[in-house]
Amino acid sequence: MRDLGAGFKYLVEGQRWVARHGRQYGFALLPGLIALVLYVAALVALAIWGEGVVTWATPFADHWSSPWGTLFRGFLTAVLFALGLLLAVLTFTAVTLVIGQPFYDNLSERVDASASPDGTAPRSALPFWRELWLSARDSVRILVRATVWGVLLFALGLLPFVGQTVIPVLGFFVTGFFLAEELTSIPLQRRGLDLRTRLTLLRSRRLLVWGYGTPLGLAFLVPFVAVFLMPGAVAGATLLARDLLGEESGPESGSPEPEPAAQEQTTDR
Repeated sequence: MRDLGAGFKYLVEGQRWVARHGRQYGFALLPGLIALVLYVAALVALAIWGEGVVTWATPFADHWSSPWGTLFRGFLTAVLFALGLLLAVLTFTAVTLVIGQPFYDNLSERVDASASPDGTAPRSALPFWRELWLSARDSVRILVRATVWGVLLFALGLLPFVGQTVIPVLGFFVTGFFLAEELTSIPLQRRGLDLRTRLTLLRSRRLLVWGYGTPLGLAFLVPFVAVFLMPGAVAGATLLARDLLGEESGPESGSPEPEPAAQEQTTDR
């Protein structure tokens, strides 16, 4: 159970880190804002045309006696929108990370450098476009897994009693695991770890991963919160990745980095 608390601590430390580094936080907000606009537009479109899609897909209900046809289609429309909302929560992080790859990679490097005792951060030897391709490809593979889990949990959620008690809790833990995987992929990919190796590493300490990812998944359910928490989530995931790999962290990992001018002045002295 100790790992649960440690995972949550990394989530909090990540938010503290970006709070101390206002410039990095501001730049890292942009990808989340872009992704938010895209998702809001998609959900609005689903709300407007979802009923029409359901009507088109259920021609057999045209001849049902009232009110059964209307109730049936209304239920399916609600199910379709709920499924779209669930997929939005599961995929928001992946899409935002693809959009903001250079922003978040730079942020993660800075966190790594501040946490490292010698002030250095691992850097990928791959060119930017190759990194972007690998990130997008791995995100799609994770999205497929998350979608399968999402559909399965949604179907199980229709079961009486179990669907209203056990399944939602299980869903939060599944969502937390996938969120942690997506966010830790930034520092772990810079270290040359492929998707299979990353998943094995995360599964080796599930409590630590759940302690970080599950509260974050709950927070992401609140509208617009994901946008503002995303930079800190990336910072926290970098600290989490260092723990998973057993890398030593310095005592000043949460303190702000000195400004370049201050660094030069110190060197001159």
